[in-house]
Amino acid sequence: MKQDLTITNYEVINDTLLVAFSEKDDVMIELKKLRMNCPCASCQGETDALGNIYRGPQPKYTDKSFELNGIQPVGYYGLRPFWKDNHNTGIYTATLLKQLSN
Repeated sequence: MKQDLTITNYEVINDTLLVAFSEKDDVMIELKKLRMNCPCASCQGETDALGNIYRGPQPKYTDKSFELNGIQPVGYYGLRPFWKDNHNTGIYTATLLKQLSN
């Protein structure tokens, strides 16, 4: 049986997020790449029952858009960044973090 990916630790160094997983696999993701791939409904859109995708307006990025005020763990499966431009609705799952590190 496949076990879900579990985040055991994380740290921000300069403009890079380092994430450690229970599988002893560590990844690095540039903050800019992290923000440009925000999984929230406003950035990526939501699909209704008919398959229509609704999303918020295209974000207007500034330098603050790629700087963090902090990160909140969401259980053992995800991280919620708090960006300096006040965007904070994206929850990055461990699986998504692994994908973004490639």
